[in-house]
Amino acid sequence: MGGNGMTFRAAFMAGPGPRTLREAAMLWLKGVCMGGADIIPGVSGGTIAFITGIYSQLVDAIRSFDTLFARRLLRLDLKGALAEVHARFLGCLLFGILTAIVTMAGFMNFMLNNHPVEIWSLFFGLIAASIFVVGREIRPLNVANMSFVLLGTVGSYLLVGMIPVSTPETPSFIFLCGSIAICAMILPGISGAFLLLMLGKYEYVTRTLKNPFLWDNFVVIATFAAGAVVGIVLFSRVLHFLLNRWHAATVSVLTGFMIGALRKVWPWKEVLESAVIRGKMHVLRTQNVLPDGFTWEVAQALGLFVLGVLVVIALERLSNRVK
Repeated sequence: MGGNGMTFRAAFMAGPGPRTLREAAMLWLKGVCMGGADIIPGVSGGTIAFITGIYSQLVDAIRSFDTLFARRLLRLDLKGALAEVHARFLGCLLFGILTAIVTMAGFMNFMLNNHPVEIWSLFFGLIAASIFVVGREIRPLNVANMSFVLLGTVGSYLLVGMIPVSTPETPSFIFLCGSIAICAMILPGISGAFLLLMLGKYEYVTRTLKNPFLWDNFVVIATFAAGAVVGIVLFSRVLHFLLNRWHAATVSVLTGFMIGALRKVWPWKEVLESAVIRGKMHVLRTQNVLPDGFTWEVAQALGLFVLGVLVVIALERLSNRVK
């Protein structure tokens, strides 16, 4: 059914999403938490989506941009196209993500540069508690599912330890980079920014954003964005299929991804390799080490670890109360 005779408001309200101000505020808050995670290297907004109980809704919302939506858009049936997608859900969530990115990016950058142990301790606690929350969805807790957890753990552990490599700058590879990096946005435990760095295109892509209206830069950004759109649409369908067909096995692998990602967010590191990117020093490879005795810094780190755990517990209880 098309959008003939339908108002834009009715089309906007047709899909799933919050129907009260309280529900909208709660979804916005979850978006803020996702956005805050997305700007931290090694931390995925997908992890926060899983914790707050909107992971399946997020995947379904992305899947709503299907061929029927595209056909109605091409026929200029804007109301019909709007009615097909989960506009209210994505609108509130994306507004929250953008709010976090705009308001928190500077603060997080300051903390990572000046208090790295403290901020990584907080996020170590967040992810550690998230593993418990997500892991409770594994049913039954048998040998087969534990094998999938181990598979995800080993894969994620090896992935976050990989060294960035030199790669081509062809349009096809830039398209592929966009497809891969955006998938990490809905994959718990893996950071899209880290994947881009691993693919050797972090500096290349971010450099184009400095002057986006130069034609060559615009072509690169458009190619990357096109890859991101294709990647997120296709990957969301794969995830939806896996979660519906093999839910326990898929959740087991995703839990393993988060366990393996703890390697990336361990607070105490020794820098093994670094490089200057856009005039700033970026760490490319590190080695996890133990702290030198029980100091005030270690005590602060433990306190922030506990705070991270408590934040996850609070988010989960708040989410369950709303449900």
